[in-house]
Amino acid sequence: MPTAESLPVTGRGAPRWRDPALPVADRVEALLAEMTVAEKVAQLGSRWSGNGTVHTGDDGAGRAGAPRVAPIQEVFESGSIPLADACRDGLGHLTRVYGSRPVTPVEGAAELVRSQHTVLRGSRLGIPALVHEECLTGFTTYGATVYPAALAWAATFDPELVRRLGAAIGRDMRAVGVHQGLAPVLDVVRDYRWGRVEETMGEDPYLISMLGAAYVAGLEGAGVIATLKHFAGYSASRAARNHGPAPLGRRELADVMLPPFETAIAVGGARSVMNAYSEVDGVPAGIDSWLLTDLLRGDWGFTGTVVSDYGAVAFLAGMHGVAADTEEAGVLALSAGIDVELPDTLGFGPHLVERVGRGELSESLVDRAVRRLLTQKVRLGLLDPGWTPEGSVAGAAEVDLDSPENRELAAELAERSVVLLDAGSALPLLRAGRTAPGRLAVVGPCAADSRTLMGCYAFPNHVLPRHPGLGLGVAAPTVLDALRRELPETGIRHEPGCEVSGDDRSGFAAAAAAAREADLCVAVVGDRAGMFGNGTSGEGCDAEDLRLPGVQADLLAELFATGTPVVVVVVSGRPYALGEVHPRAAGLVQAFMPGQEGAAAVAGVLSGRVQPAGKLPVQIPRRPGGQPGTYLQPPLGGNTHGISSIDPTPLFPFGYGRSYTTFEVDEPRVSAAEIPTDGEFAVSVRVRNTGARAGHEVVQLYLRDVVAQVTRPVRQLAGFFPVRLEPGESARIRFQVHADRTAFTGRDLRRIVEPGEVEALVGTSSADLPCRVTVRLTGPTRVVGHDRRLTTPVERQQGEADADGR
Repeated sequence: MPTAESLPVTGRGAPRWRDPALPVADRVEALLAEMTVAEKVAQLGSRWSGNGTVHTGDDGAGRAGAPRVAPIQEVFESGSIPLADACRDGLGHLTRVYGSRPVTPVEGAAELVRSQHTVLRGSRLGIPALVHEECLTGFTTYGATVYPAALAWAATFDPELVRRLGAAIGRDMRAVGVHQGLAPVLDVVRDYRWGRVEETMGEDPYLISMLGAAYVAGLEGAGVIATLKHFAGYSASRAARNHGPAPLGRRELADVMLPPFETAIAVGGARSVMNAYSEVDGVPAGIDSWLLTDLLRGDWGFTGTVVSDYGAVAFLAGMHGVAADTEEAGVLALSAGIDVELPDTLGFGPHLVERVGRGELSESLVDRAVRRLLTQKVRLGLLDPGWTPEGSVAGAAEVDLDSPENRELAAELAERSVVLLDAGSALPLLRAGRTAPGRLAVVGPCAADSRTLMGCYAFPNHVLPRHPGLGLGVAAPTVLDALRRELPETGIRHEPGCEVSGDDRSGFAAAAAAAREADLCVAVVGDRAGMFGNGTSGEGCDAEDLRLPGVQADLLAELFATGTPVVVVVVSGRPYALGEVHPRAAGLVQAFMPGQEGAAAVAGVLSGRVQPAGKLPVQIPRRPGGQPGTYLQPPLGGNTHGISSIDPTPLFPFGYGRSYTTFEVDEPRVSAAEIPTDGEFAVSVRVRNTGARAGHEVVQLYLRDVVAQVTRPVRQLAGFFPVRLEPGESARIRFQVHADRTAFTGRDLRRIVEPGEVEALVGTSSADLPCRVTVRLTGPTRVVGHDRRLTTPVERQQGEADADGR
């Protein structure tokens, strides 16, 4: 049999599926017609060749018991086979060639070229593999820029900034031959104790929808397939335990969990979806044909691929107990709508070929999945005559994965994401009439540890713990470093006080002494991200409650007792309860893992060089218990006025964030007091900078359904707009609200727009809404579907002439 690399790809004798002049669908069908069942099934699998490689230091020696980067990783390690054997009939995906161990772009490209040639030589038809990588806080590879975590993106409330982020990450990945990125995470936070809060964009479906769609648009615009995860319900696990059962009803799933995915597909153009590990009402997502086929394909019209989360197919047997073994799990997952198994082939193996041959599995199910993957390979150009493994990585020799442009964008994101909770008596440190503190104590376990600025999917936290001695791979100053640069005339003494986790208090005395001798103390506390228990935040790093990890709260108490003013900076992947901290702090700042440029952003906010602009995408709790505490609650989910002894009122609400200037929102105008249930209205407000400095404000629109057939949130974000204003400058912000934006899932589980009164509230947080108008919807109840309006257009108007808001 001739090898694939010896077959003609152009001219006479070339197969029709190689012809780029033909429509994509025709090429796919022509290729399918030539494939054996074994070759089709091989396309549904993947190979993780770099899994399991660890170092103890620069000598490269192996180390047992290294931290895991994926669930059941040891199963993939023990069952691994050579790539040449894995791709004997072809291969769907190559897994994390760049992201499994520290390699330079040139080294990774060389490995990728070797791997692709192995795939081409090993199969009859020579179909290249699609290459995927992680990209949640940037391209997860050695030496690539570590951007802020997704929770920090959300704090910017700026879709355009997030789109630029996606585009920058996509350009770097595409330059080295990567085709698919496993991001963004579109899970909606329901319980702050969940370890993966840092990977999300917060607790509001609309905020996540808009930012998620923007990230997708940026990544897809750079030619990289975006993968929406985790579909769906994963973040609602009982007691916030990773992989725990999600006690969701169909209505909460539809109205809270699903809209970000729907919007990222319809608006962002996402071409792949990853199933969740979790079960909803006893049905794991990996076998839920209603979710993966009826809804996703039938209702939403999605035509891309569904890929399994790492090990999710095997989980159906080993964890969920809904299949007798991995082979049966593969049949169930394929039948439900999963197209490609990642990161290695376990359930989608040769047994599927045998089942088709025995008539136990319809070949049409295999064709359905293969057709979707081949469509992507054709559109990516992998089956074009001129494609070569070497050409796919042509940019690797010149690409700078941590370029000045990347770092500038990372810095901009970090600066826009830092949330000033309270300036108190001490902030900003530098201002008119005040000199810099002569003596500054910088205390806390996060002050001199760059890794605390990074999320769990940042390469330094995700992979490098398996390779001690290699450093971070990028320049990432600590907060201590940044404060020394920010305040060059100030004498700074550093004492860590304690570790991020653990109960060692031996450093308390030195920390308290440093604070007592200083004019001011800056305490930097929070998280260090890791994987599966190797951190206080991150995948598999769930929290029992919302106290600061370890003994950090006790350290703060010791510092407050010194009498020296203490500014508290929380650098974390989740919100922590700060009710006992806030009254005693001389200033309070929240930074959600702001990345390698985050230290300078934090120091700039403290000094006043950076004008704070971040808004809370999650609330800051007052007390560590009483979960869940997200703002998106019906009336009885909030303060129940004596009905319960637990008051879930947050310390700082969703959407909140202060500045070193002041803003007023007033003069609400509405275009109509009454509209039909298929109509729309405009609401506008004036926002004015009433302070002495330029700054950013986020104007936020919330809707409240006054009376509905099911309980509805007291308020729900329906639009937002970040605006920068000079001192004394004002702008009119106009929201165009279609009646579809009031839609919800009714008692019969159909999505409806119902007649009745709707309040539109506008302000600067979910609890600061000075502008309120009421609009009545009239006419019949409408049933709406995927073609409804998913977004609220908003604009900054140029003039104030349109007094009626139109």
